[in-house]
Amino acid sequence: MTPAATAALLTAGPTTGAAAETHGFLSPTGVEIAFLLVGLVTFGAALVTVTTRQLVHAALWLVVTLGGLAVEYLLLTAEFIAWVQVLIYVGSVVVLLLFGLMLTRAPIGRSPDADSGNRWAALTVAVAAAAALVWVVVDAFRTTWIDLDGPAAGSTKATGASLFQNWVLPFEALSVLLLAALVGAIVLSRKAKAGAATAGENTPAAPSEQDRSEQEGTR
Repeated sequence: MTPAATAALLTAGPTTGAAAETHGFLSPTGVEIAFLLVGLVTFGAALVTVTTRQLVHAALWLVVTLGGLAVEYLLLTAEFIAWVQVLIYVGSVVVLLLFGLMLTRAPIGRSPDADSGNRWAALTVAVAAAAALVWVVVDAFRTTWIDLDGPAAGSTKATGASLFQNWVLPFEALSVLLLAALVGAIVLSRKAKAGAATAGENTPAAPSEQDRSEQEGTR
């Protein structure tokens, strides 16, 4: 150990060393416990979202899931990301999804069509994607720790610079995806109206009262 490192340890005193030794996975703080509890609630809401057969209920449970993610961001001192999560995902994506359900006249109650029968394939893909995501996050942030008691790390300046410099392409791709979903809902609703109008033209009109009286008179 160098003399400078020894002097730094002596200057820090025993308080810092004791705090570093006592803090760990076996002695979580209140913020870490809240983070775990909110994560469990968010995970349960996500499971209900993908397993329910009622589309409207799935959209409402999606609101709970996205809201739980916003709370997680707040607990990680990323206030800007948390409010963006609420404004864009909860306030725009879910509203767009509900508008799509209304425009396509999707069933409100239980719908057997909501189950494609490929549950095992979907479960396999979901588990594989979750495992890959967890592995990537753990590998990228293995030695990174967030000081929850220190100043906020998710400032608007740092987040905006990273978003519009390094992640501008996924950001724009998301906007194009939302626009495509809205246009697709409008096209599907117009096709449904056109089909209903064509069926109405092909159906023979019911005879009026005057026609019925004339038919009875001829008889």
